[in-house]
Amino acid sequence: MNSLPLFHRITGKPVIVVGVSDAADAKRRLVERAGGLVISDPAGPAHLAFVALDDPEEIAASLKARGVLVNVVDRPELCDFTVPSLLERGPVLIAVGTGGVSAGLAKALRIGLEALLPANLGSLAQALDGARARLRERWPDAAVRRRTLDAALCAGGPLDPLTEHPADAVERWLDGAPGGASGITEFTLASGDPDDLTLRQARLLLGADVVMHDAAVPEVVLNRSRADAVRQVLGSDVSDHPPGTSVVIIRSR
Repeated sequence: MNSLPLFHRITGKPVIVVGVSDAADAKRRLVERAGGLVISDPAGPAHLAFVALDDPEEIAASLKARGVLVNVVDRPELCDFTVPSLLERGPVLIAVGTGGVSAGLAKALRIGLEALLPANLGSLAQALDGARARLRERWPDAAVRRRTLDAALCAGGPLDPLTEHPADAVERWLDGAPGGASGITEFTLASGDPDDLTLRQARLLLGADVVMHDAAVPEVVLNRSRADAVRQVLGSDVSDHPPGTSVVIIRSR
């Protein structure tokens, strides 16, 4: 990974867009769609800028000299940031990027994801946001609350985000939700290539609170787990593990 993906709030803030072309117009629409204020003067006050010119080097350099982060259309080597292909479902925003290597590939991946995500995914997100107080009241312990929600949102769970749900799905789940998930699952890694993970193994990794692994499991595989998951190299006693949902990964010899 050579870029840090961030969601930058620009509502009500000025963003410079320089250029007179279809590409420049597309950037203006993107900024306006995100609530930003488009300004065309490259000397104007802003922290972000889009440059869509045939010869962008001089303007890009002058903007960077002022500390402005610059995106230059079709010139990834001049970009401080790139713009991913975006998929919107209400407050749910999924960004697919390639670091400027191939916008076409990012677009194709986004279109594929469009077909997988239900239209009411945004409504599910809003319902979960509205249920924050009730979630905290029912499960005061943050770890238990997170495990319970993870179990509800997993594949086949009562709030599976890849499934269409009625408007009151979150409320109905809260009325009858069981306690937080726990347990331990073990699988054997066939290779050191993360692309060789089965769909089940990938889901187990993403949902695990604790990832226990032998020393032969490579970092690229472990990076498929959640960033906040506890990692623990296997010792002699696998049964002694931290609370929560755990995955044990053994590398085949």
